Amino acid sequence: MLPSFPDYAAFLVSLPEHYAAIQSSTLHTFTIGPLSAEVEGTVTFPGGYVLDIWELIDLENGTIRYYSYELEKNGERVWWYDPQAHPNDPSLASTHPHHKHVHPDIKHNRIPAPGLSFSGPNLPFLIEEIIQLLAE
Repeated sequence: MLPSFPDYAAFLVSLPEHYAAIQSSTLHTFTIGPLSAEVEGTVTFPGGYVLDIWELIDLENGTIRYYSYELEKNGERVWWYDPQAHPNDPSLASTHPHHKHVHPDIKHNRIPAPGLSFSGPNLPFLIEEIIQLLAE
């Protein structure tokens, strides 16, 4: 379960304080009625990397209802994660519906995403993945 929405919003604002690799963040949160909220914005890293983030939050259940996380480098897409179901792809069953789109043929080349969930913050996992990419 996610922290309370105010605590989650504070956590998102504090990300640059916890990860030195973050150069800037435009993440913001807002409610869209009594039961839903959105998180959107970008997190910028060295080397021209920008993580574009969108989450739809279920305030009643304290979960992420849907998300999109896209990493670009100098305007070129590196990878993206989404929970769009692909029930006819048995290679994704282990983390259904969470998966990552990777090159080559990024639109159709999907791999399981064991680090993502609807029940907790996903951004620490994604930021750590980008930090590892920066170290390569």
